[in-house]
Formats: sequence, C-alpha cells, structure tokens
Amino acid sequence: MIEALYSKYLECGGRVTTDSRAIQGGELFFALKGETFNGNLYALKAVEAGAAYAVVDDSCPDEDPRLIRVENTLTALWDLAAWHREHLAVPTVVEGGVKTGEKRLTVVGLTGTNGKTTTKELIKAVLSTRFRLSATVGNLNNNIGVPLTVLKFNQDTELGLVEMGASHPGDIRELVVIARPDIGLITNVGKAHLLGFGSFEGVKATKGELYDFIAENSAAGVGTGRIFINQDNVHLLGMAMMRPSLKTIPYGVKAQDAQILVADGEHPFLRMVVDGVRIDTNLVGAYNADNVMAAIAVGRYFGVSLEDAAAAISAFVPSNNRSQMNRTERNTLIVDAYNANPSSMTVALENFSMVAASCKIALLGDMRELGAESLDEHRRIYDMVQSYISEGKITRAFFVGEEFGKVISEAGREGESYPDSQTLAEVLKTMDIKNATLLIKGSRGIKMENVIPVL
Repeated sequence: MIEALYSKYLECGGRVTTDSRAIQGGELFFALKGETFNGNLYALKAVEAGAAYAVVDDSCPDEDPRLIRVENTLTALWDLAAWHREHLAVPTVVEGGVKTGEKRLTVVGLTGTNGKTTTKELIKAVLSTRFRLSATVGNLNNNIGVPLTVLKFNQDTELGLVEMGASHPGDIRELVVIARPDIGLITNVGKAHLLGFGSFEGVKATKGELYDFIAENSAAGVGTGRIFINQDNVHLLGMAMMRPSLKTIPYGVKAQDAQILVADGEHPFLRMVVDGVRIDTNLVGAYNADNVMAAIAVGRYFGVSLEDAAAAISAFVPSNNRSQMNRTERNTLIVDAYNANPSSMTVALENFSMVAASCKIALLGDMRELGAESLDEHRRIYDMVQSYISEGKITRAFFVGEEFGKVISEAGREGESYPDSQTLAEVLKTMDIKNATLLIKGSRGIKMENVIPVL
C-alpha cells in the first residue's frame, strides 16, 4: 500500500498539503481529522480545486476515483514521510559541482525545551550560506509538521534540518522514526509541559529519545552517531554520559570562552565575540548566546567558516514574537510572547533585570501545562519579580492569568493582576506609559501580544 501511495506522491511532484484552501493544482491532499476538524469533509472540494488526489479515511462516504482510501490518514502521512526519507537518495557532489553518484541525505534533528525554533533558524541561516538546505518552516514541529517537512526533501536538497517538539513521553520517539536524523542537537531541558511529562525527569527522558535514536542507528551502521552538545549544560552532559556510544561535538559560551558584551539602551541586542570574531545579533537576551554557539558549531562541522557564520547570524532577524525588540513612538518593547515556561521565564527576567533603562515594566502571563507544580512555579516567578523590584532592577510588574491571580490573592501578597491580556490592554490605555522598556512574556494561550498596540 505504501509503495502505491508513494507512486502517487511522486506523480504529484512531491507536493503535499493538509489544507484544502491552499490547493494550487496537482497536489496530494491529506484529509486529516482532529477534535475540531474533519478533512474528509473537504476532500472532494480539494480535488475539484485542482488536487491530483486526496487521501481519505475508509469511512469517507464520497465516491471519486481521485480519492485514495486508507485506514488512518495521519498514520498514512507518517508512513509516507518515513518511506520517502528512507528511499530518497541525493547526488554526491565533489569540487566543481560534478555529480559522482548518490548518497543518503544527511539530516540534523533538533529538539529542546527552550530556543528550538530560534536555534533552528540560526542554523538554517548559517548552513544556507553553503548548502541547499531544506528545513522546518516556522515551528511546525509536531506529528503533522515533521512529516510535511520530510516530504519537502528532494534531489536538490543537500542537507535537511528538522525541528521536533514534544509535550508527552514518546513524542520525540514518534518523530525521529519519521525524520530519521543522522545527527542530533538538544538545546536544553527544563520545566515545561509538566502536565504531560509528569516531572523534569520525564522531560529529560523524552528529549533524550533523540539521543537514543542516534545511538541505536549508529550501532546499526546508519548515521554518524554524533550529537552537538552544550558543554555548559550539566543536564545535557549527564544525559550524554548515560549513552556512552554517542560521539559528541562540543560547544558552549563558557567552554569556548566566548565573550558576551554588555547590553544597554544604545546596544540593546545580544553582541558577542567568539574566537576574536565580533557578532552583532538582532536577538534580545544573553540567553540567546547558547543558540548562537550551537549554530556556529553546526556550521563549523559542515565546513562553514566562523566569519561566514557570524555574518549570517548578524543578518538574521527574529519574528513571530520570539526574542524581538520593537521600538514604538513611546516605548521600547522586548517581546517574547510566543511561549513561556519556568526556565524561559527565569532567564528572560534575569536578562531584563540587567537591561540599562530608567523605567522597566514586566508584563507577565501565566505559564501553561505545568500540572501539580504550576502554583509553586508561578509563586517562584512572582517572588523573583518582587525581589527585582525591591532591588530597583525592575520598576513595576503586571500579571495576567488565573495562576498568577491565585498567587497574588494569597495572604500578604501584593500585585497588579488581571484575568486576561485584553483586560490588561484596556487598563494600559488609561495609563499613558511613555519612555519605558517593557518585557512582554507569557504562554501562547494567554496572548500577551494583545497589549502591544496600546504601548
């Protein structure tokens, strides 16, 4: 069955979509189902709009020769991507662009608690200076995004880069079986999605599934058995030591004696000196230094010079509310509102406390999916903020969400708390805040970006 489906995929020129609204003509459409949607209802519309074929569940009632019936469309998507990954051979190119044969495509797999997408984008910028790279788009790193990324690999691809996310045990194992990375990188491990993982140890075990796969494949004679590892991160070092067959490619700010230059109002972005080479990034926060060092390490492994890597990193501009600095007519905004967990919130506040500015205001939203540890973690962040305020390192703070609200309602605690970001936005409209530097951070579901227009 998978061979027949793969034949249709090739017939479609490798073009796959799961969105019937994105049909341009000739695609292979997968009618996926979820809690709130059923792609089977749009299968006929997809082929009528120009899709060559639509992959549907057996239960789909429509009759059309262009409908390909499978037991489960999501599983079929996974199987198709895994088959493509295993059977795609790319040309071997030597000096001068001469093609001498074919080889297995090299794929770098990346995961971690924080900084996955930023690190992936930095690596993409660096590797693209030398290679035709195919990489995860945005943060499409789940069990739909990963197979779609793999299915975009083709004979023009010289390197693959796949970002993988997880919120439950086994998630990374599910994704590496599809992407089959040859080399791995875990940015870090921290307290996130504890409701799904159960504990910090559960986080490490799940992220470590990437290391496990690399080690297993290497033992079977597939891949390199190599991982990039931050030598400054004791948790990652411990995880690697538990898998002694792995070959490590080290990097790290401290390990490589990289210098982080002081940020101030005139130079608000991360600036570094690595082996004598200056890197002026467009990233806010010294915590991004690890991400920069990871990109340099990956580039160096694949033959990109430090000078070229530095130029690519300096030219990279973040988007999607990740480590962005926005200057409005009245204020300076540090926007990191795409996601939040205890570890990312901690480093964001640490960095904010060191920013040189006369008026600094923190706008913080709840951190979601922390399970039984949620209240304790929100209390810890609240106490951290209050400590910075008492030390004069932060001027004022506003909190958004139910969990921070619970903390502040406890006896003896003070704070400005609001049920949602839109309510806070309405309050901020009346305050006419000017000449301030503001940190805006919270989990995706809190939508802290709602406050941006009023600042």
